[in-house]
Amino acid sequence: MKKTQLELMRQHMVEMQLKRRGIRDKKILDAFAKVPRHRFVNRFQRRFAYEDHPLPIGSGQTISQPYIVALMSEALNLEGGKKVLEIGTGSGYQTAILAEIAGEVFTVENISKLQAQAKGTLDDIGYDNITFIEGDGKKGYSESAPYDAILVTAAAKKIPKDLYEQLEEGGIMVIPLGGMFMQSLYRIEKRDGSYDKHDLGGVRFVPLR
Repeated sequence: MKKTQLELMRQHMVEMQLKRRGIRDKKILDAFAKVPRHRFVNRFQRRFAYEDHPLPIGSGQTISQPYIVALMSEALNLEGGKKVLEIGTGSGYQTAILAEIAGEVFTVENISKLQAQAKGTLDDIGYDNITFIEGDGKKGYSESAPYDAILVTAAAKKIPKDLYEQLEEGGIMVIPLGGMFMQSLYRIEKRDGSYDKHDLGGVRFVPLR
C-alpha cells in the first residue's frame, strides 16, 4: 500500500529528528512511527506537525517538539504493564505516546478546554488505557498512587512534594525544573526515601501552575 504524504513525513521525523539525535529505545521509535501527530494540532498547523519545533494548541500552551517528547519518554524507561502519571495533558500527543507503551496512563490537566479536546482525539483514535483527571497538576492524583513513572510537561521551581510521594520506590520522574528563562530537564529516580537526579539538558516549558 502506498504511504500517504503525512505517513512519509512521520517516517522522516523518526529517522531525522529522533534516531539521528540519539533516541534508541525501539518501543519509543515504534510509538512515534505509529501515533498521528497531525491529529493533535488544528488543521491549519497540520503541514507543520512533523517538523522539529513546538506548535501552539491554544490557551497559551504548546505541543512540544518531537525530540523533546521522545527524550522525556525514553528517560522514563517504560515497559508494558507500567502505571504512569502524566501532569499536563495538553494536546494529548505525549499521552498517546505513553499509552502505546505503558499499561495504564493517568493524565491530569487544569484547562478544561484542552482536556476535552485531547480526550476527544484520543478516544477517536481508540485508546482505552487512559484516565483523564481535571485538577491541579502539582497535587497529582493520589487515588491511583503509587506510580511506576511520572512525567511532568510543565516547569516547576522544585520537585512537587505530592508528586514525589506518589512515585513508587525505584520509580522514575521526568520533570523540567527552573524559572521562566532557565530550565533543565531532570530524570529523578526515587531511592530509599531520597532520589538520584540526572540533568538531561536545557529546555523551555510553560510554568507548572
